Amino acid sequence: MDQSDLQAPVWQLSERARKLTSSAIREILKVTERPEVISFAGGLPSPATFPAERMREASDRILRDSPAAALQYSATEGYLPLREWIAARYSVNGAQIRASQVLVTTGSQQALDLLGKVLICPESPVLVETPTYLGALQSFSMYEPRYVQVATDDNGLIPEALTPELTAGARLLYAQPNFQNPTGRRLPIERRRALAELAKTAPFPVIEDDPYGALDYAGEPLPTMLSMAPNHIVHLGSFSKVLAPGLRIGYIIAPEELHFKLVQAKQATDLHTPSFTQRIVHEVVKDGFLDTHVPTIRALYRDQCAAMLAALERFMPQGVSWNRPEGGMFVWVKLPSHVDSMKLLEEAVAQNVAFVPGGPFYANEAQHNTLRLSFVTVPPAKIDEGVARLAELIRARV
Repeated sequence: MDQSDLQAPVWQLSERARKLTSSAIREILKVTERPEVISFAGGLPSPATFPAERMREASDRILRDSPAAALQYSATEGYLPLREWIAARYSVNGAQIRASQVLVTTGSQQALDLLGKVLICPESPVLVETPTYLGALQSFSMYEPRYVQVATDDNGLIPEALTPELTAGARLLYAQPNFQNPTGRRLPIERRRALAELAKTAPFPVIEDDPYGALDYAGEPLPTMLSMAPNHIVHLGSFSKVLAPGLRIGYIIAPEELHFKLVQAKQATDLHTPSFTQRIVHEVVKDGFLDTHVPTIRALYRDQCAAMLAALERFMPQGVSWNRPEGGMFVWVKLPSHVDSMKLLEEAVAQNVAFVPGGPFYANEAQHNTLRLSFVTVPPAKIDEGVARLAELIRARV
């Protein structure tokens, strides 16, 4: 064998590729694959909620009744009956959503990427919450924006902070109003109305990313901003948290002018989201299954959250604070200002406990004394054990 065959190729990467960084969460998930690790890290739905038998039955019917169509190429916009179902689902509170506004995506992460492609130019301002979803930052960063952080408080994004000076030249405002990742905050209805009113006149779209809205523990969801301004809000949704993330089915609801450009961008990306999985989702949900299935998810997550909050109360030292979420999958923890959660993570992993440090969730000016805990995949006894270990490590630093 020629010696040159053993050498790694030296190829020129694009400037964009050289700037890429790995997701902190994705890297942590590699550690959590060890069975001895109590992981509060990944925002993974509980496998106990996956309706596997119903999906098997749906798959069998599809492959029996329409195998050719299910296994063939299909329209970029998505499977029409599924798009019609989504449009009908969101046509509430007087809003009329059309299937022509719905684009089925390969997970809502692809939706973020498509929005970045069609809206963001290098150095253009992009408005984000403080903190915000790490996956959105990672996706938008491919298009080299200049992030502008919008002030938040315990109730989420503060609409009054969106002054003309702050929003000048902005290409989009990105927000998660329901049980935000990472903080678990839910935006009050008054603030939703304010943002919907802003969207009606703003020269940029307001992006409402809503993967967790169905997971309110009381079963009393607040109206979407989409329902308040259906021709001005861009809404992102997903079946990952209410069915199964492995299906990779998400969607964008957008005004038709933007929808057309998103379709063109998706054509260049993957032609279309897999036909088979789209049909499985539609077959499962078309007869009202979610109306009985989602309440079981809420009940499980409510109990898991209660166990996490009780453990934090029991074990955490003075100087540590956290929110009490009304839904979703996350508790946001604030440590004393001198404690760096990234360094804390190294010690925690050595004690077989994992979490996500808060710093990567900030577009600018990271607060390193924060961390995110996900509770939905850990049994209550293990929640107690993991929080106790973590609390001991924090106590040694306080």
